[in-house]
Amino acid sequence: MGKLVVIEGLDGAGKRTLANGLTEALHAQGRTVTSLAFPRYGVSVHADLVRDALYGNIGDLSDSVYGMAVLYALDRRGAADEIREGLERHDVVLLDRYVASSAAYSAARLHQDEHGEFVRWVRELEIDRFGLPVPDLHLLLRVPVEVAAERAARREQADDSRARDLYESDGSLQARCGAVYDGLANIGWLAPWHVVDGRSNVNFSSLLAPLFTP
Repeated sequence: MGKLVVIEGLDGAGKRTLANGLTEALHAQGRTVTSLAFPRYGVSVHADLVRDALYGNIGDLSDSVYGMAVLYALDRRGAADEIREGLERHDVVLLDRYVASSAAYSAARLHQDEHGEFVRWVRELEIDRFGLPVPDLHLLLRVPVEVAAERAARREQADDSRARDLYESDGSLQARCGAVYDGLANIGWLAPWHVVDGRSNVNFSSLLAPLFTP
């Protein structure tokens, strides 16, 4: 059975870059890896509804914290069998965002912390009720909010298809979300967490070592 590794962090933190580096390191070790990014835009109707809402195309749906969280959760539920199959076939399944993203962003929108009602609710929905696979490790890519925002802005300028949505454009939300992420890491929510400094060179092999230590 493979290991389920989740990369979390603010928009613009560099999650895709970290995922690419980890994939290369795993291949260098002779291990197999498959990856998946959430939301699954263009694949899942629930993810596409999320995108439409985040760009203001479905009325006031984006105003509903729980409504948006259910769409995110249904997108992940739709991928559960793919994740399980990946764990059967590969050494590592690497996810760019997962359940903790909803926990962090939605709790931040409600001005709650890691001990709040919403974090408990999303766990009950996605893990207990939907039965989603539980991660073996979270990697929290931490960067200052200002750095993440600058990177997101540069990404937007370079690629029109990656224009910032309502969440990404809200600096105050991003700051609160970062605080919730830190709280989730501190309490080891769902699984162990390892914090990665997104401004420093990353030793990818050292991040993976705990997964394969006898």
